[in-house]
Amino acid sequence: MAEQQAVQRRRGRGGRERVLAAATALFEAQGINTTSMEQVAAAAPVSKRTLYAHFPTKDDLVVSYLRDLVESGRTLEGVLERADLPPEERVLALFEAPDDVDPIRGCPFIDAAAEFPDPTSPVHEFAAEQKRRLLTHLTDLTSALGAANPRSLAEQLAVLVDGAASRSMVLNDANCAQHAKAAARALLAAATPDHREPG
Repeated sequence: MAEQQAVQRRRGRGGRERVLAAATALFEAQGINTTSMEQVAAAAPVSKRTLYAHFPTKDDLVVSYLRDLVESGRTLEGVLERADLPPEERVLALFEAPDDVDPIRGCPFIDAAAEFPDPTSPVHEFAAEQKRRLLTHLTDLTSALGAANPRSLAEQLAVLVDGAASRSMVLNDANCAQHAKAAARALLAAATPDHREPG
């Protein structure tokens, strides 16, 4: 009896964190729409009551999952905020695909937006906001590099980032990122003729 109570107490602590961890694993393994709230509750493990107390809807859970990726620095875009790297190295680091991931999952924001296609849904809106945030970071960096039209260059780089992520996922081929990186180098060289390439 005492042992059963101890297990219940352990399960009662950190319920929200366990739900997020379980949701992350399931979403990344099998997709968002194919993952039910019941599966998340079972994997956490928490009761449905606890699950819905923290996340009243699946939209709430998915937005929290995406926000947790951002806040924990587990998204590729986090490299753009690294003050220890010069601007060009930060931009090019966006194209460093992990070589130990199989299958390649691509961009979680693109994946989420595709699974929630209504642009007014909370999930789609959050994903779109992250893409606008990426563009803002890239504009700041291309401006620091002296580009004549930093916003236009940032848009071109953002298309390369998203294209590489999507193509890598579809083909399960990390080499797509290297092709995009070469294109990004060419764009940077053409738009910032006085730049010095990272060593």
